[in-house]
Amino acid sequence: MAVLSRAAMVLTMMGLAATSALSQPSLISMTTDVPLPDGLSYDFHALSCSNLQNMVRDAVQGAMARDAGVVPGLLRLFFHDCFPQGCDASILLTGGNSEQNMPQNGGLRRSVLDLIEGIRATVHRACGPTVSCADITSLATKEAVMQSRLPGYDVPLGRRDSLAPATAQQVGILPGPDFNVERLVRTFADRGFDKMDLVALSGAHTVGKASCGSFRNRAGENADFVRVLQQVCARNPGHLQDLDVTTPNTFDNRYYNNLQVGRGVLNSDMALTQDGETRNWVNNFAGNQGWFFSQFSTSMRKLAHLPGGNIGEIRNNCFRRNGNGESVVLAAEIFAAFA
Repeated sequence: MAVLSRAAMVLTMMGLAATSALSQPSLISMTTDVPLPDGLSYDFHALSCSNLQNMVRDAVQGAMARDAGVVPGLLRLFFHDCFPQGCDASILLTGGNSEQNMPQNGGLRRSVLDLIEGIRATVHRACGPTVSCADITSLATKEAVMQSRLPGYDVPLGRRDSLAPATAQQVGILPGPDFNVERLVRTFADRGFDKMDLVALSGAHTVGKASCGSFRNRAGENADFVRVLQQVCARNPGHLQDLDVTTPNTFDNRYYNNLQVGRGVLNSDMALTQDGETRNWVNNFAGNQGWFFSQFSTSMRKLAHLPGGNIGEIRNNCFRRNGNGESVVLAAEIFAAFA
């Protein structure tokens, strides 16, 4: 009987331990099974440009060593390209109807745009016109994330470059700095992201800056903090405010700690504390940086998998469409040639 009692006790303790383990949040998001868009693969350029990743890595590392703004610049460029209509490098096109001229895209870093074009030139010299600006943007952003000590993630390759910019209506779905939590949740849900993704991707604000116009109407608790922001902008309307007021040049979880005490710069930042579920994710990421890093990479992977259009080209210059005298090289044709 004593043996049976001890065995029963062990089984009971194992059951309690299992229940406790299940009640603890996993450090890895469960939303990792993202469908691969048609025609794309993770090793699309393995044969046609085998040194691609090294060329991208060298360029991004060099740029980061010279400019702390490269990481936030790439993250913003990538999000603003992918969110409206998929990752198609449409945001890189210049001209009268360029997405860069739309108010949602004000403040894109010129140095980051030039970095993408510089990588394209290097890659095309080495491999020919086999890699799109869309793929280069995806790979460069992934590299910036990894160089910030976050987990790596797969990006689908073989995308074509858009033949035209996204429309004003498409760009208009980008979340704005004054969005309330209901509008943020709805905007992200329309693109297939849940509340955990919303809060994780907002963590990109742990680096980067915002213009005074972005938080002119900042409201909410912590009146002293809001007053300081207003005073700084009154003295210098051209001021660029760090979005993380604690460790602005380090990719970490202090952004969430700031939100907990009302020190988020944008209304859309503080909005994350106004919904029970999003507030829970703010608190989770504030208390566990590893969890934030893991989920940020997972949500970036989802962003990279957003489907785009099927018509496009591989641009010979990221800032303009190929001319009539230049061959439009379709990604599918290149893949077939090296299959």
